[in-house]
Amino acid sequence: MVNNQIDPSFWKGKRVFVTGHTGFKGSWLSVWLHNLGANLTGFSLAPDTQPSLFSEIEKDLSMTSIIGDIRNLEALKEAMTRANPEIIFHMAAQPLVRYSYDHPLETFQTNIIGTANLLEICRSLKELKSVVVITTDKVYENEEWVWAYREPDALGGYDPYSSSKACAEIVTSAMKRSFFSSPTSACIATVLAGNVIGGGDWALDRIVPDVVRAFQKSEVVSLRNPQAIRPWQHVLEPLSGYLTLAQKICTGERDIFGSAWNFGPDSQNAVPVEKLVSLLAEHWPGVRWQVDQGQHPHEAFYLKLESSKAKHYLEWVPRWGIEKTAHMTMDWYRGYYKKESSAFGLCTSQINEYVRNKNYVTS
Repeated sequence: MVNNQIDPSFWKGKRVFVTGHTGFKGSWLSVWLHNLGANLTGFSLAPDTQPSLFSEIEKDLSMTSIIGDIRNLEALKEAMTRANPEIIFHMAAQPLVRYSYDHPLETFQTNIIGTANLLEICRSLKELKSVVVITTDKVYENEEWVWAYREPDALGGYDPYSSSKACAEIVTSAMKRSFFSSPTSACIATVLAGNVIGGGDWALDRIVPDVVRAFQKSEVVSLRNPQAIRPWQHVLEPLSGYLTLAQKICTGERDIFGSAWNFGPDSQNAVPVEKLVSLLAEHWPGVRWQVDQGQHPHEAFYLKLESSKAKHYLEWVPRWGIEKTAHMTMDWYRGYYKKESSAFGLCTSQINEYVRNKNYVTS
């Protein structure tokens, strides 16, 4: 099955606005859009880690990068109006569960009001065709059941992060039905992905960056919930879905494509944290891990996504299994720390390999 039908001729010269372009996923998306020839503008807070993927790739990007806060309506409006985008990817967010316990108001304001700000401005953009709002798999009311969540399932959220993203889904739905129902208005979709991993992530409280930092220092890796099951996928998997969807919105039926979409891995890639760490360790010998016995905030134990809708309507299927995902992730970090290539070169090389691999593989 040939999947992920991204047409380079469609993207060449397209005016694309990306919020959150300085983040992990936003940086990878910016590299991909740059390579497709899009006319790029990004709006985001400055990178909050050192090193950061965006700081490493910025010099190689043809992109107008604006540092700003999506909670600032006027600054965001000025940037979006000047860019006059045809396509928007809204990624800017407070993305960390544990951080949200310490900073709940910031999380709610960024993820809910920030999304409302963006959609309010979209109402005045006359040439806007497609808006893709990125939320999270954690928007579903997690029942800890063994089957995967589908797009019609109930929204919820135990913690401030998850509930704020569920609210962003509701805000987007309300704005879409209230102000974007005309055939001539922009078409809006929301997208939900699994736990994305890949090279260039240095955020706190994420498993791969924590593991890589421990590897670098020859320290024992501490795992909070080694048996917790997550739908792991390489960052390029959902990004290919986002690009495919945005393209389809512009060229297809808005009634089908202007809705919520899951982009999750196949069921065999939903594995416990300790399994992922063991696969990562195969590419960095000598690693040891232990259970962190400290007190930790609540986190979901079992979570999977059902992506049949994307497979049927978008012909999207995941390409890389869990072994390949672990290999590509560690290969990126190894290349970066050994200075085998620039961060931009490493991202471009892996994007090219992903695009060449048109058939599903498991390893």
